[in-house]
Amino acid sequence: MHRKKPDVDVINDVLLMAIDAYPGNEFLTSLHRQYQDLGGLSRKQLQGLHQKAMKAGNIPAAKLATIEAEILKKPIRFRSELPAAKPLYNKNETVGRMISGVLDKFPEHKKVLFLKLKYDNNEILTPMEITELERFHRVLLKKN
Repeated sequence: MHRKKPDVDVINDVLLMAIDAYPGNEFLTSLHRQYQDLGGLSRKQLQGLHQKAMKAGNIPAAKLATIEAEILKKPIRFRSELPAAKPLYNKNETVGRMISGVLDKFPEHKKVLFLKLKYDNNEILTPMEITELERFHRVLLKKN
């Protein structure tokens, strides 16, 4: 963290004043420990410090304004909303009509029953299976 004047540390001053105002406060002591160890605080931690410091009443307004400015400099992290769920596989209606048409005339047709099972389970029919189904549909329905 690069500071213009390294001897001026407003956040540390506010932390120490807040700890003096609220002795034994675990939140403030943990913030002070983290600030000493890591050299900075997150946006949410600075907001919590600012709220505690405003309630203390003994902290100068200029130091509170500096804390507010530091909060505004920090990036806002948010999660975007999940996209709307859409089905993984859209059923092909023409394939469904061909399957039902063949099974209406020939309900015991083993290959078409197998394709119907795959179609009902939302499994993708291969192009070879679709051409085979089209051939069954064309041959079996024109025959009768």
